[in-house]
Amino acid sequence: MVLPLLMAGGPAARAAAEPLWRTVEQPLGLKLLVVVVGLVLIAWELWWFLGRHGGGVAARVGEQGLQGITITVDGGYAPARIKAMAGRPLRLSFHRIDPSGCVAQVIFPDFHKTLDLPMNATTSLELPPTEPGIYPFHCGMNMVRGVLELE
Repeated sequence: MVLPLLMAGGPAARAAAEPLWRTVEQPLGLKLLVVVVGLVLIAWELWWFLGRHGGGVAARVGEQGLQGITITVDGGYAPARIKAMAGRPLRLSFHRIDPSGCVAQVIFPDFHKTLDLPMNATTSLELPPTEPGIYPFHCGMNMVRGVLELE
């Protein structure tokens, strides 16, 4: 039954002969606007995920020269850029209030340290005196990132 419809020029034959879409030419101004907006959005996304955001927050020096800072984990690390003095011990206290599983762990690859972050609790990590440098840290999925700058 299908074969006679195709041969007779029925609806199936006409649908097979016509393309499934049409090309509608757009004005040049609209094409340029779409390209410019797309490039601006790409640049903004790269800045948002890879750019430096602020100068960082300095760790406070407390008892016996121990430096310390509390980092709030809520959709990211606040502050995400931490400045501290090199050659002195450092305590990083992470207070997690974000229920997402991605931020349930923080990893310091340069120090070979991983810290589990329980929900609504503050967990601390003590780092020994370290050489000056920039030491990145990130969540378990490497989506949320921070930087520890030792000067």
